[in-house]
Amino acid sequence: MAEEHKQNPETLSRRKFLRNTGFTVGGLAVGGVLGSLIPRNNDKQQKAPPPEAENFNQALMYFTPEQYQLTEAATERIFPEDESGPGAKALGVAFFIDHQLAGDWGFNAREYMQAPFYKGEKVQGYQGRLRRRDIFDIGLRELQNHSMAVHKKKFTELKGEEQDAILSDFEQDKVNLTTISSSGFFQLLRSATLEGAYSDPLYGGNKNMNGWKMRNYPGSQMAYTDIIEKDFKKINPQSLKNHLNH
Repeated sequence: MAEEHKQNPETLSRRKFLRNTGFTVGGLAVGGVLGSLIPRNNDKQQKAPPPEAENFNQALMYFTPEQYQLTEAATERIFPEDESGPGAKALGVAFFIDHQLAGDWGFNAREYMQAPFYKGEKVQGYQGRLRRRDIFDIGLRELQNHSMAVHKKKFTELKGEEQDAILSDFEQDKVNLTTISSSGFFQLLRSATLEGAYSDPLYGGNKNMNGWKMRNYPGSQMAYTDIIEKDFKKINPQSLKNHLNH
């Protein structure tokens, strides 16, 4: 009996076949694309180093590429790079806004959104039926349309001062929109820009915590018990991601 289990030519050939054509996962033979992604232990080949993990915070979840480029250009004019540090583009603010629009914030999921709808006071903000993702869709489209109407160019093709003038027209309600106010969209865009520059990097913006570093903000520290009774000292900021990884 022991000899039968030692080496069975038929079993060995089946194993060799599976090794060469696919893999068994949970009792199933897996080949094709998935099989090619699972590393093989081949004595004749040197093990390749594991690939670096992709940064999925730098991936679009809602915007089209054109909307993303437009948002990136507009937010950079609102929060530009200067001698103090990076601007919205380098901080990944457009990715932050994209991710927020793809989630509860974009759907106004935690807000009462039923009729009747009345025009609210300025201090109340937007009081209509449109969700934030709808407002961004309309606002970005009209930003592009206004740029084409004034300069015959896309917003991303304009010089910095020309982009500023277009955004200023929105801020001062000089652009007539049928469904939303242009100033309302600008204020929403500006608020989202600042949030993206200073939010936890876990949410897509504030890349490498550089927004916090400009402000000497310590980020998401879990406790200060080790330094609270000591002299003041500058500490490196921490993201929520650091705590999730521990």
